[in-house]
Amino acid sequence: MESVRKDTKRDSKVIRPASRVRPPARTGVGRPRSPAVDEAILAAARAELAERGYGRMSIDAVAARAGVSKPTIYLRHPSKAELATAAIASMRVDPRPVPTGDLRADLIAHMKLLRSGLERPYGTATLGTVLAEEHETPELLALFRERLVRPRRRELRALLEAARDRGDVRPDVNLEVAVAAMVGAFFARYLAGDPLGGRFVAAVVDTVLDGIRAPA
Repeated sequence: MESVRKDTKRDSKVIRPASRVRPPARTGVGRPRSPAVDEAILAAARAELAERGYGRMSIDAVAARAGVSKPTIYLRHPSKAELATAAIASMRVDPRPVPTGDLRADLIAHMKLLRSGLERPYGTATLGTVLAEEHETPELLALFRERLVRPRRRELRALLEAARDRGDVRPDVNLEVAVAAMVGAFFARYLAGDPLGGRFVAAVVDTVLDGIRAPA
């Protein structure tokens, strides 16, 4: 609904949304945001996503669970999709490994982080929630890809590109396929119900490297 402000003739045509008006962005130095509040909001959103799914998740429920107001949430996350994706992105395991120049060791370190993310509470279930909303809320999947999928793939590709520049990987290798082979192996194994532990990480990396290494 809209409320019409008619204080004077001069203002008679000013129309503003009644409940959606937000204060203008501050240009001066204001009170810094609380990391504790940030985490409380994201934790509440993660729980709501896991327990209710994206469709039944609401800003009201997240606010109540986090013990904050709705404007506090909207200040940080302008939409429900943005909040949900931020909650998912917060599950990303940090810090990221520092490249060592040893391709096998670097790839294993990154793939172990992927495994940790999948094995965390609600990790793969949350991914299922995002995929289930593809037709109803395509922007959620788009944000998920932007904030989680593509950054991980860029990290793996950067390692392979550096190795190719050093002469450790053949110049004709399709690096996108190599990345997809490593990441895809984890999801295929999870869907099959097989464990991701043991030597699985090393086995995936070694199998890919056997196909892309430059000849000695």
